[in-house]
Amino acid sequence: MRIDKDCLGQMEIEDDVLYGIHSMRAVNNFPITNEKVNPVIIESMLEIKLAAAKVNYQAGTLEENKANAIIKACQKLIHDHDYRDFIVPAIQGGAGTSTNMSTNEIVAQLAYRMTNLKIHPNDDVNQSQSTNDTFPTSGKMAMLKLTPKLLETINNLINQFTQISLKHQKTVKIARTQLQDAIPTTYGRSFQAYASLFKRDYKRIRNAAKSLTKINLGGTAIGNGLNASNYYKNNIAPVLSSISGLQLQPASDLIDATQNCDVFAEFSAALKILAMDLSKVANDLRLLSSGPQAGLNEITLPKRAAGSSIMPGKINPVIPEVVNQVAFEVIGKNLTVSMAAGAGQLELNAFEPIMFRDILTSQKHLTNAINTLVEHCLKDIQINELYNRKNVEKSAITATILTPKLGYEKSTEIVKRALHNNESVKDIVLEEHLLDKSTVEKLFSPEILTNCNNQDSAIQ
Repeated sequence: MRIDKDCLGQMEIEDDVLYGIHSMRAVNNFPITNEKVNPVIIESMLEIKLAAAKVNYQAGTLEENKANAIIKACQKLIHDHDYRDFIVPAIQGGAGTSTNMSTNEIVAQLAYRMTNLKIHPNDDVNQSQSTNDTFPTSGKMAMLKLTPKLLETINNLINQFTQISLKHQKTVKIARTQLQDAIPTTYGRSFQAYASLFKRDYKRIRNAAKSLTKINLGGTAIGNGLNASNYYKNNIAPVLSSISGLQLQPASDLIDATQNCDVFAEFSAALKILAMDLSKVANDLRLLSSGPQAGLNEITLPKRAAGSSIMPGKINPVIPEVVNQVAFEVIGKNLTVSMAAGAGQLELNAFEPIMFRDILTSQKHLTNAINTLVEHCLKDIQINELYNRKNVEKSAITATILTPKLGYEKSTEIVKRALHNNESVKDIVLEEHLLDKSTVEKLFSPEILTNCNNQDSAIQ
């Protein structure tokens, strides 16, 4: 065992671990969850420490041997992805101080073991920094790192909906408004509408992510840059960008960027809207595939699991169901982020840990849910074309096509008769000689039924 000290006292720490007293205090103080700080945040914190060591050496405020020791330690941890000693819980008080202090002591201890050079966690590893600029920067970096994969999956989703749309451009179906029969449309149009929906989500998330590139690193405690050299303030962002591969820039107002968390709320809101849209589409898929005998049965979803322990042969829409649940989770996490972002006081928001934990979880779960929806549902979806065609042909609502020719009241009479006697609207029109057969055939063709705006030119 070794003795580690802080301003509150001392504690025995096992010799073979890298963490120290600050990490142990966090574990003891925050027994909320076994979930640790997201590894992407840890990676980003290590990149910040590495960049700070480089810039502080260049500024002449950190000795070369100490800078090299810190750099070597950070590079080893990043390269090995060995984060076992980062034991701080994801949900923590202190605005992320435990995460920053833990990183400092782990890097210092590893640097000592690698070089036999005494490195101080605060004076050396944390030089020119504060939790209040390193932690929010690491959170933004982590979100930016997860965003490309999420955008890629959204793009795959858009492409899949587009492919289905092109395949079923002329597959007719009955549209529904307020769950009641409406005028005919095509599955091509329906699935193209889904593609258009997620194109907006793609743009919304991409645009919201741009605000995350503005960081407050160099602002230290409250954004005024106390204890950081001018050289450090001017150079830390480009050096960190080079190390991380991210396009980071200093915020125009470091005090604002230190105390306000609206950019996190904005990004979370974009994720929430994506979740909301996914839930809507998942609901549509479940409804359209309902049955198969006593439901709509317009589409057939891939069979992925037995649906009942008691009802033989029952198959449930398990993929849309799991997407729904992820959507509910993300929407709930967005509420947490909104409350946390609005709860900041004066020069700092203490609730970034829960914001970062929930946003990063939402990004990961949305990415996985979309992949699952594409791979295990949409790629093998089947449209029951013949069944849909029959529904269109016997639907009384097709009388809508008659209103320009026969008027609203007469068309209503035809609808009532069709529903009452279970007759075809087309047959009634022909039987009563309301229009000649040629006109009726053109009016009730799929092209006219699904494109009413062009019916006159099509008929002529």
